[in-house]
Amino acid sequence: MTHTSETPPLGGRRVIQDLISISQFYGQDNRFVIAGGGNTSYKNAERIWVKASGSSLATITEDGFAILDRSKLNPMAEKKYSADSDEREEEVKNDLAVATITKGKRPSVETSMHNAIDYAFVVHLHPTLVNGLMCSQNAESELRKLFGEKTLYVEYTDPGYVLFKKVDDKIREYRAKFNEEPQVIWLQNHGIFVAADNIDEIKSIYSSIFDTLEKAVKTQLPVGERKTCSCTEEILPAIRMMLSKDGLKTLKVRKNELIKYFYDSEENQQKIAKPFTPDAIVYCKSNYLFFNEELPEEVVANAKKVIPDFISKFGYLPKVLLIKGIGLVAVGDNAKQCDIILDVFEDAMKVAYLSQSFGGAHPMTQPQIDFIDNWEVENYRRSVAAGASKGRAENKTIVVTGAAQGFGEGIAECLLREGANIVVADLNEEVGKATTEKFNGFAKSNRAVFVKTNVAEIPSLENLIHETVCNFGGIDCFISNAGVLRAGGLEDMTPENFDFVTKINYNAYFYCTKVVSKVMRLQTEHASNNYFADIIQINSKSGLRGSKANFAYAGGKFGGIGLTQSFALELAPYRIKVNSVCPGNYYEGPLWSDPENGLFVQYLKAGKVPGAKTIDDVKAFYLAQVPMRKGCTPEDVTKGVLYLMEQCGETGQALPITGGQVMLS
Repeated sequence: MTHTSETPPLGGRRVIQDLISISQFYGQDNRFVIAGGGNTSYKNAERIWVKASGSSLATITEDGFAILDRSKLNPMAEKKYSADSDEREEEVKNDLAVATITKGKRPSVETSMHNAIDYAFVVHLHPTLVNGLMCSQNAESELRKLFGEKTLYVEYTDPGYVLFKKVDDKIREYRAKFNEEPQVIWLQNHGIFVAADNIDEIKSIYSSIFDTLEKAVKTQLPVGERKTCSCTEEILPAIRMMLSKDGLKTLKVRKNELIKYFYDSEENQQKIAKPFTPDAIVYCKSNYLFFNEELPEEVVANAKKVIPDFISKFGYLPKVLLIKGIGLVAVGDNAKQCDIILDVFEDAMKVAYLSQSFGGAHPMTQPQIDFIDNWEVENYRRSVAAGASKGRAENKTIVVTGAAQGFGEGIAECLLREGANIVVADLNEEVGKATTEKFNGFAKSNRAVFVKTNVAEIPSLENLIHETVCNFGGIDCFISNAGVLRAGGLEDMTPENFDFVTKINYNAYFYCTKVVSKVMRLQTEHASNNYFADIIQINSKSGLRGSKANFAYAGGKFGGIGLTQSFALELAPYRIKVNSVCPGNYYEGPLWSDPENGLFVQYLKAGKVPGAKTIDDVKAFYLAQVPMRKGCTPEDVTKGVLYLMEQCGETGQALPITGGQVMLS
């Protein structure tokens, strides 16, 4: 009997759209699949469409599926392969490649299993509820108790051809015993396959399974978020540097009631000390560090000892840290990887907790772990998941104040495109969130976050530092860009406006440096000697020479360069460079071009440009003063910022980027 004989003709658009639909339906819900795991397929008599390795079900399109010729795929079930596991898997990989019609796409390693299941659609997932049962001590007996004797259960087998043969044999036994095709296949410590000739039936089967499992769970998962501790910034920047000897790492914290359940108890930690599934090994490796010290300095001191020991013993950096009172911490090569690690390991925590309803946790054995850790297929998946974001600021975490719009937004965008993680710090919440969303729309493996910040208030800045550390683990560069301008001469300038300009342009630079330098000093204390942190003030050409009818702004900027030089002297022993960039005028930005309150309008009203009658007259006046006849752009300033970050022979400098309008003497 062949269930696929009545499917639409080869290439039928409806079935392919159904395949995409069912893939995205489950792929976009982390209750069912995490980190691009799971796979789906559709087949007719001639061909099979199966998810290609590296594709994610959540966003998959037709291009994300490999198409294989079943006439070349079918003989693999009877072919004799090498007894050596490495040679066998290479032979199988080559035969899959020969059967693949869409060259350049690597089909899922589980393609042969999909091909062996005699239904048109197959959806393989790793649902948390399912693995709560499948990763338990009593998995098989509890499974039959819940779903009856006609269940098809496969004890753990190393993935690849050996698992395919085990499943294929089990399917044949099932057919012979029950005279029907199995629609559900349960895999110990792995997940579940559900098959049917239409996607509605697959959804119905999965829904029934989840309903049954939910009723069988005796103790519900702890739920609820927990506020991150303010002592996080006393710990993570130091640990990040200990882990960044061979390149900057990103750390990210997650804290909730479930995570607290495990970090509060060393006994509970033993339940998550080893992985449950191959996916957990791919993304989180198989060994983790748990810190149970009470005080931040005790955690840091212990980390200084156990991290080198861990690396020496296992040959790799830990990807998962669990710190009492702090939370679950991911150690990633980039921000994208951190998100995946957190999702995967939190799911392992859920599996461990749910398994208590079925006899307790049943992790993978060491030989099983070793196979996955060294398996070429999983190393390929790991490399795809790692992502790439190559640039001059790769994996640096950079805070930019006043980055919601204008000059700050432009600088932040340029640095994001250079691979940096960006913190948009701004008082304008609506615009700041929109800017951050735009940034993340084109970010690669790096990320942007928004933190509402008033740079004139130290508690607000302390929150900015805290949120930055929680999201990225530390701060490599702080760009003090937020600034205001109120033009006017002595007759027009009010004390209130003068104080306002001075507080934002001068005082706030001090506040920012005071707060961020504490974290930076902790970082450099535990970093290699070639690591330097940076504080960069976006100053102005008005900080290099006076500005008529603009003394409040110029005075604050002049003072800012004095602060830069003084901070540089104080912080140099800690390998913290402090510099200023002095841009020329950014005529296209809102500071100048805002039609209601821009500088062109302000200067026209203040009579700053003699004889000017219109805004165009003011523009022409300022361009005429620039030898290169151009304004200064965010791209120009970013090049200066990158130079200051990359060099380590200068500090306390004021770098002019003015088109020659102002030159250093």
